[in-house]
Amino acid sequence: MLAFRASLRKTRAVGSHASSPLGRAAGPGKNGPTRPTGETRVDGVINIEDLRKAAKRRLPKIAFDFIEGGVDDEKGLDGCENAFSRRELVPRYMVDVSKRDQSAVLFGRAYSSPFGIAPTGLAGLFRPGADLMLAEAARDANVPFIMSGASTGSIEDLGKLAPDHGWYQLYTAKDRGISEDMIRRVKDAGLKTLAMTVDVPIGSNRERNSRNGFSRPLRMTWATKFEALRHPGWMMEYMRTGTPMFSNWQPYAPKGASADDVAAFVATQTPTSVTWKDVENFRRLWPGKFVIKGIMHPDDALRAQSVGVDGIMVSNHGARQLDRAPSPLDVLPAIVEAVGDKMTLMLDGGVRRGADVITALCMGAKFIFMGRPTLYGAAAGGTAGATKALGIFRREVDLVMAQIGAPDLAALGPHYLMWDDDRRRNARV
Repeated sequence: MLAFRASLRKTRAVGSHASSPLGRAAGPGKNGPTRPTGETRVDGVINIEDLRKAAKRRLPKIAFDFIEGGVDDEKGLDGCENAFSRRELVPRYMVDVSKRDQSAVLFGRAYSSPFGIAPTGLAGLFRPGADLMLAEAARDANVPFIMSGASTGSIEDLGKLAPDHGWYQLYTAKDRGISEDMIRRVKDAGLKTLAMTVDVPIGSNRERNSRNGFSRPLRMTWATKFEALRHPGWMMEYMRTGTPMFSNWQPYAPKGASADDVAAFVATQTPTSVTWKDVENFRRLWPGKFVIKGIMHPDDALRAQSVGVDGIMVSNHGARQLDRAPSPLDVLPAIVEAVGDKMTLMLDGGVRRGADVITALCMGAKFIFMGRPTLYGAAAGGTAGATKALGIFRREVDLVMAQIGAPDLAALGPHYLMWDDDRRRNARV
C-alpha cells in the first residue's frame, strides 16, 4: 500500500489532475457529512442501472468488483434478480389512486417508505465517509439505515447523526467479549435496533477479489495499481485519506495500530461460526429490537421466534457466500407460512426496482432492504447519489402502486400476483 501511494504521489506531481477538485472534499457540516466537491453529478440519472454505470466509471476495477461480485460462478447474483423478474403483478383498475401513501411502520416507528438501506461493508473504500453519507441520506428520506459491522464509520458517529434511523449490524467476533462490548456501545450511542448477521461462518470464494488481489489488509497487484490511475477522482480521494479504517474495531486492536494493522486484526476475529447460544446471549444483552439477518429456512425462522428475536431478514448475503443458495424471494413464502405474524419479516437481496419492493411486500415481507443500489449512489455521487437512489425507489414504488390499484400498503397482498394456478387456468380458456 505504501508503494502504491508513493506511485500515486508521483503521478499527482506530474499529471494534469494535481489540482483537480476531485481530490478535495468539503468538511463535515453541523448535521453530518456534506457532499465532496467535484463528485460525479447524478442529476441526469433516472434509474439504479444509471447509478451502477456511474459508479463503475468512477471506481477502479478492484473497488467496483468488490461491490458487484458474488462467489464461484456468480449464478446466485443472477438468481436473486431473476427471482423478481419472474414474478408478475396483476393490476386492478377502477380504484381511486389519486392519492397514494407508501408510509410504513416498522418496530413501532413510522417511515416514509417501506424500504431501507442494508449494511454494505467497507463503504469507505468507494467514497471516504460513505457510511455516514448513507446514514444522512436515510435520515433525510426518513427510512432506516443499517451500518455494516465492517464499516469505516463509527457506531458513536452514527448515534450522533441518525439516532432514530440508524441500526447496527453485528458480526460476531471470535473473542465474544468484543461483540458484547460492541453491543454496549450501540446501546450507549442511542441506537435502538441491532441486526445480528449469522450467514458468514467462513470466508467465501470471491474469485473477482482473488484476481484483483483484494484481501484484508488490502494488497493490490501492480496491474491493479496502474488500472486505478485511470480513475482520478477515486485516486485523489484515496491519496488524501489513505487506507480505510475499520473504526468500530480499532478500540480492540493494539494501541497505535494503523488501518492495515486493524484490518489484519479484524481478519483474526472474523468470520467465525455462530450458534443459537450466541443468539440467546446477545438477545439477553441487547434491550432494543433484535433482528437476525441471514435466515433462509422456515425452521430457523421458527427457532428465532422462540428465543425472542423481534424480526428476521431473509437474506443470502447478496449472493456473496453460497452460490447455490436460493434467492431470498424464493424462500420467502415458506417462511411467511411458518411464522406468519408472529414476528416481523424483512427481505434483502436482488432489489433493483420499485416493482421489486412491491412484489416482496405482496409476498408477505413487511419491509425491504437493499445494499448495492444505494452504494452505487454513494460511490458515484456521495450523499447526493445515495439520496438519488432512495428517491428513485420512492418514485417507482409510487408509480407501481398507482398502476396496480393500491392506494396504500395495506391494500397489497398475494391477490396482486400472477400465480402458477392463474397461468394454468388462463391456458385452459
